[in-house]
Amino acid sequence: MVRRLTSNSERERRATIARNRELLAQLGLVDAASAIKSQAQTKAKPIQPHVKKSKEPPMPTRQSTRLRRAPVDPNESPQAKRKREREEEEKRRKEEDDRLEAAEREREAKRPRHHDLDLTTLTDDISSKELSELRSTFQYVLKTPQPRGTSGDDAYVFQEVKQEQTEVKALKERLGKLKVVARAKVTQDRVYSAAYHPEPTKDLIFFGDKHGQLGIWDARASVDEVADEDDDVTPVEDREGGKYYRLQMHWPATSKSSISCVKFDPIDAFSVYTSAYDCTLRSLSLASGITSEVFATEDSLLTCFDLPPHGHEMWVSDADGGVTHMDLRAHRSHAKRYTLSDQKIGSVSVNPTRPYFLVTASNSRELKVWDTRMLETLSGRSLRSAPNSPGPSSPRSPSKNKVKSASIITLPTGVEGEAIEKLMATKRGESIVRSAWTHGKSVSAAYWDPRGRSIVSTSYDDTIRLWDINPSWFDKDAKFPTSRPFSTVKHNCQTGKWLTILRAQWTLNPDVYPHFTIGNMDHSLDVYSCKGDHIVKLADKSKITAVQAVTCSHPSIVERVASGNASGRCVLWAPADES
Repeated sequence: MVRRLTSNSERERRATIARNRELLAQLGLVDAASAIKSQAQTKAKPIQPHVKKSKEPPMPTRQSTRLRRAPVDPNESPQAKRKREREEEEKRRKEEDDRLEAAEREREAKRPRHHDLDLTTLTDDISSKELSELRSTFQYVLKTPQPRGTSGDDAYVFQEVKQEQTEVKALKERLGKLKVVARAKVTQDRVYSAAYHPEPTKDLIFFGDKHGQLGIWDARASVDEVADEDDDVTPVEDREGGKYYRLQMHWPATSKSSISCVKFDPIDAFSVYTSAYDCTLRSLSLASGITSEVFATEDSLLTCFDLPPHGHEMWVSDADGGVTHMDLRAHRSHAKRYTLSDQKIGSVSVNPTRPYFLVTASNSRELKVWDTRMLETLSGRSLRSAPNSPGPSSPRSPSKNKVKSASIITLPTGVEGEAIEKLMATKRGESIVRSAWTHGKSVSAAYWDPRGRSIVSTSYDDTIRLWDINPSWFDKDAKFPTSRPFSTVKHNCQTGKWLTILRAQWTLNPDVYPHFTIGNMDHSLDVYSCKGDHIVKLADKSKITAVQAVTCSHPSIVERVASGNASGRCVLWAPADES
């Protein structure tokens, strides 16, 4: 009886399998299982670092005071006992002094560094050979100045739609050829910011990470084959491309020092500026290899900064809703801070053709265009100074002498929000804010394009917005006729806790149709035109396994784009047929 039931159930099982196969054949899904299996087998693998991390030595075993003591001779004389006790007391005092000194060093290591630092200090974990290679790389890019290019506000403005379509088509053809040509784990932690050096003969990209580290990636440099611990050579497709160097620009090396912004000196690109959450803004001279502090606050996190093409001034935004103006030719005591919002200002951008116009993006959900000429007339109160400041060295010619810790931070003059609001309420100051637009959620970033007429904003309401401002509006001492964006693009910006916020970044190349790049949550990179047209989606599922949250492009070569993810791995996109 049991055997008969078993045979009946077996016949039913086989009949069910046959019906399922017939149904799959009707739906055209017969080979679905094999296709899924093949996709699983071709899953992208992360790139392998050149050198594996060495294991840290084990921590010393703790012992009690009784076990640390030497055995006592029961027959020792009173004189020997007194001598032994004196020696033990001296040893105890010495150990206590060493402990206090180590604790003080540990506390000092957690404080921001305000004095000048050289490459040897910034790169204490690399070999002398690598340090020499880094200096040679700097010397290479110092051969020719690379000033930031500019264009008129009427560049690439066409009367006929057909002309604009022709430019977009040409851009699609050029960017459509980009492939992944190099990958490397440039920084140890999450990439927060990036900048592409304008040298046209070398792909040199600077990445700032979560723990204050500046990764410098020479993406096309030749690399020798390195075998792993098992004497196996990594395949070319899984090997890191180029050479990279890591500089601890900001301190301490924790999330309190995340590098929020990286930019090159627009005059010649011979130095690089970095701002971080350690409340400092530093300048690294590629000529001398010395980094000096340009600006610092007591406790306001620096979120962004920008410089006009002439490079003589700088605007710095902070997490307390302030924007500070600095003349880099003068001492920092002449700087002036304006409280423009009651919430964090995430970005500030200077109009490249009219440097007195700023655009700010705030957590208050507002994007604002400011005319700063009226702000300069306001007088502010002097802010008190804080300990641990740099000396009077110039940001472009830093001193090689370290400054004593007894110096003080020179804080800027402060203009409170009440004074600005009072001025805006008058007839004379009603045009300080030329335009304002409220987003659905906080505004992550907003930037001017190289022409100084288009603005792109990124917001947590999953929308990219574009403005095209008529140049004649700038010349009138009045608010813009309209603040409404002329184009919107839906884009997923829900990065969450573990990814860097997505920010649309303009290409700084003035000789090409204006376009910008932005990371995509589906592990790709999108390129859009200044009118909101989707140019190209850069993706490679066989090589990219994470969201490319941070993007940048070459300032003079169209076919160059770089990106970085939350693990410090970075990608260079270029035509595959280039050597």
